Amino acid sequence: MTLTRLVTRNAFRNRRRSILTVLSISFSLLLLTIMMSLWCSFYIDQGTAESAKRLITRHRVSLVFSLPAHYREKIRALPGVVHVVPMTWFGGIYKDQRPENFFAQFGTDPAELLDVVKDIQLPPDQLGSWQRDRTGVIVDSELAKKHGWKVGDRIVLKGTIFPMNLELTVRGIFTSPRPTNSLYFNYAYVEEAVPEAKGQVGFLNTRVDSPEAVARVSRAIDDLFRNSPQPTKTESVKAFQLSFVAMLGNVKAFILSICLAVVFTILLVSANTMAMSIRERTREVALLKTLGFPRQTILALCVAEGVALSLVGGLLGVLGASAMIRALTNSPVGIGVATGLSVAPATLVVALLVAASVGFLSTVVPSYHASRGNIVEGLRHIG
Repeated sequence: MTLTRLVTRNAFRNRRRSILTVLSISFSLLLLTIMMSLWCSFYIDQGTAESAKRLITRHRVSLVFSLPAHYREKIRALPGVVHVVPMTWFGGIYKDQRPENFFAQFGTDPAELLDVVKDIQLPPDQLGSWQRDRTGVIVDSELAKKHGWKVGDRIVLKGTIFPMNLELTVRGIFTSPRPTNSLYFNYAYVEEAVPEAKGQVGFLNTRVDSPEAVARVSRAIDDLFRNSPQPTKTESVKAFQLSFVAMLGNVKAFILSICLAVVFTILLVSANTMAMSIRERTREVALLKTLGFPRQTILALCVAEGVALSLVGGLLGVLGASAMIRALTNSPVGIGVATGLSVAPATLVVALLVAASVGFLSTVVPSYHASRGNIVEGLRHIG
């Protein structure tokens, strides 16, 4: 019998206990993987190369307050600015208020949107059709798939912020590197129906000529309107997205505390299981010494059993987390942050390393003591 076969047989000799241990570790690693994926999505992933060239300018106080539309031309005149497009959140209700029917709805300028948001890919004929139709709308491909929309379909959005209903016609279906769960329509439609909306925009989306110009242009925009009745706050797209996460509180501390609690829990579970397993095999360890197995080999065998159990549980956990996140992002309720969430290969590797480390740490101490035990006392042991 090879050493690998011996490790495998001993690791699952008590099948019930081993299976329960693997399930406990897999559930913990599933939670850990999801938390690490959220951390990467929020704080590490910087988005696409095109998004690194974009800035969001909003009212300094809050997004609730609008900005004058003429800010657009003043920003366009600044050095380093390539394109500027207005964006306004409509916030209408599609069918009903169930979560699966919620999606982002932005009023904008069809003539310049794709010059700013380069990530959006739309066939030229559909772009032209949208630009010619005041009541036209373009929708994300995943959103269209979710609701069964196709070009030419009618979409009715019941206004909540604006006292009007939008009756839109799908003129294009766009794709992007990541699902956006959003649609874009011509804001002139709202301005014509609601006089108070004319000359006001929610925020301005600016594209600069290079990522290096982002900080300089941000300061220039805010300095330009610092003493105006509507001062601005300009930030990168990533910082703008994180401002919404910050509304939930100290998310960093929350995720970190959960990760630490998960690692501590699986360490206790694994340590208890391996201590019981090694203690039950005191006579077997003594017999292995009698047969000539050195202490280093016995130590390695016991540690390998713990690492094997932890890795099996860890592998099941990360696969389960990947499947769960994939199902969530493709489900009707996969809105908001979930639409851009994924498990990166680096996250999977880290999760498996955590599993292996937990298996090693939980077995190294009892294995060391077992390998140094007295042969005679071990053969006399009854347990």
